[in-house]
Amino acid sequence: MEREEEKKKEGSSYRYWVREATSEAAPPPQPQKLNNNDVALNASASLGSLWNRAGTWEEKSLTKWANDRLKELLGSVGSLQFSSGKAEIIDVNRCVGDAFLVTVRNKKRVGYTYELSLKVEGEWSFEENTKKVKGSLDIPEFSFGELDDLEVDVKLSEDKELSQQLKQQIRLDMKQFMEPIRLKLGQFEQELKDR
Repeated sequence: MEREEEKKKEGSSYRYWVREATSEAAPPPQPQKLNNNDVALNASASLGSLWNRAGTWEEKSLTKWANDRLKELLGSVGSLQFSSGKAEIIDVNRCVGDAFLVTVRNKKRVGYTYELSLKVEGEWSFEENTKKVKGSLDIPEFSFGELDDLEVDVKLSEDKELSQQLKQQIRLDMKQFMEPIRLKLGQFEQELKDR
């Protein structure tokens, strides 16, 4: 006990700030209630949440909105007319991925990564016969800023009455959906940036 008192008298260079408060120490912070003007000033000063005025990393998930919006946009592509038939996107079978808004250094950045599968139905005329065809357009992966590299894989339902040559023609026709899909995904990217 005496030893501790001697150390205190000598002026130890180390202090545990919670146990002792000296006259030199700053007073503890006191909470202050903000009024509406303070909130408005803080909101206009930075992006993101009010607590993040410094603009450090803050991430917000936009996945629910993005899933709904992608399904709505791709469902509105409509039908395409080909030389020997027509087809339309009936439904979005699979829409898997995520979208996010990141605020970092007081700058807003968005991004997403998705995989899609679109259900397609159509009719083609071959040698005086009209044949209904079902299939899917699979987009294995696409992400923000990479729409120029978009790839579509066409899968047809099994139909033994169609020859390989006719199936190949249908696949080529269905790949024409690439451009309207790319336009809709470009619209999606722009809406995501504007959020």
